[in-house]
Amino acid sequence: MRKLIAVLALPVLFLAQTPKGKKDLLPNEQWVKLFNGKDLAGWVKIGNEKWTVEDGTIHGQGVTKEYGYLMTEKDYKDFWLSLRYKCEDDGNSGLYFHTRFKPGTVDVASGMQFEIDRTENHHTGGLYGDDRGWIAWPSPEYEYVMRPTDWNDMLMKVEGNHMICILNGVTVIDFTDPKPKSFDGGIALQLHSGGVGNMRFKDIYVRDMSRR
Repeated sequence: MRKLIAVLALPVLFLAQTPKGKKDLLPNEQWVKLFNGKDLAGWVKIGNEKWTVEDGTIHGQGVTKEYGYLMTEKDYKDFWLSLRYKCEDDGNSGLYFHTRFKPGTVDVASGMQFEIDRTENHHTGGLYGDDRGWIAWPSPEYEYVMRPTDWNDMLMKVEGNHMICILNGVTVIDFTDPKPKSFDGGIALQLHSGGVGNMRFKDIYVRDMSRR
């Protein structure tokens, strides 16, 4: 009965993506809530942008012209991450992973991001970073999967050099990186420079499959 209750409590998205036939998951392979809906425990702010908790969401607002990040205290190597996001205004955002920052700065030393941008043809779900610029972006037919003014469901899978992004139930990126540069680090919500970022995030869960 306890197992049945636990399964029913998981979001439908998780049920659809959890491998079948795998009965006994290791402790670090379970879905874990990264955001408790009340405060920013487990997260650390990088930069001077404004990150608050409002109505069960993380609200990120650009208040300077610099980049800003909210990063997990814990590092993740291989993982699945599920969240919901909403763009409250124009402005670029993203979900960084394997992230390290140059000490005392908002400069990314290593890491890549799954792009978030409500502007059409700005490659939401695409991969960018590691000092390589754009690494992969969705095919043209997937540029309109996002909901520009509503909540979006995003599931990201990072296993070794294989990255997948499922946006609103559609796989927009399935990419194997032939020359990966970053392999471990924090997960970070991003506000792009320019001071116009206005993002909300909620229902953030991670399934950590790291082996060290």
